[in-house]
Amino acid sequence: MPKPKVALLVGSDSDIPTMQEGIEVLIKLQIPYELHIYSAHRTPDQTLQFAQKAHEQGFHVIIAGAGMAAHLAGIVAAHTLLPVIGVPMEGSLQGLDSLLSTVQMPKGVPVGTVAIGKTGATNAALLAAQILALSDEGLLKRLRAYRSSMEQEVLNKDKGLQKDAKRFSKN
Repeated sequence: MPKPKVALLVGSDSDIPTMQEGIEVLIKLQIPYELHIYSAHRTPDQTLQFAQKAHEQGFHVIIAGAGMAAHLAGIVAAHTLLPVIGVPMEGSLQGLDSLLSTVQMPKGVPVGTVAIGKTGATNAALLAAQILALSDEGLLKRLRAYRSSMEQEVLNKDKGLQKDAKRFSKN
């Protein structure tokens, strides 16, 4: 069994359904991963230990999703040199609070931040895949096929639309 390459961290089990979108992408692209629940505020010692040991555990990229104050990605980034991608979770402020907490990192401690919610989880997995593909030709080919399938899906939808175009015309 190959060592995991991507760590997915969530601040709460309520974030797992959102992060599932990214997990599905990782599975489709055949990227090994592990999912963990760590809280920047409720399990700070364990979060710190995970971040400090992530590289020696075989991880190459960390995706951290959290809501509200959303400090998880920042705390992890402060304690590792691995790329950290932050996924702001939707919440009472439609995720704006999480977005600002994730993206507004101080100079010198970067967190790559993606969109809020499920779209962000998907894009975080794809960004992690692109990072890993820099040194993995097989993954690069799978990413190209993934993009090609998205293109074909849109073209197929357009064909269907064109067949039904009469129902959209005013004539």
